[in-house]
Amino acid sequence: MGSQDDIDAMFGGGGGGGGGGGRAPELSAIYDTEVEVSVVLGTSTIRVRDLLKLGRGAIVELDRKIDDLSDIIVSGRKVGSGEVTIVEDKIAVTFREFARING
Repeated sequence: MGSQDDIDAMFGGGGGGGGGGGRAPELSAIYDTEVEVSVVLGTSTIRVRDLLKLGRGAIVELDRKIDDLSDIIVSGRKVGSGEVTIVEDKIAVTFREFARING
């Protein structure tokens, strides 16, 4: 995961400089909460009639190029972008950009 500065930037957190660690008491309860992380490779719009015609091996073209960054979504909100990669036999994502989330 990113550094505390990256996390503070994502959520508009603030504090100056990174000294010792005072997490806000009202936030400490959420640090162990699990959230769903999704990676969006791209999107496409297709008519239902065309969708119903798709069969095994059908290809649906997405709106991104192969070397474009993918969106990283946490609990329905875009939090950044990254590169899809392989770690051992699993698909993974390398964070490259963090989105600023305010309000």
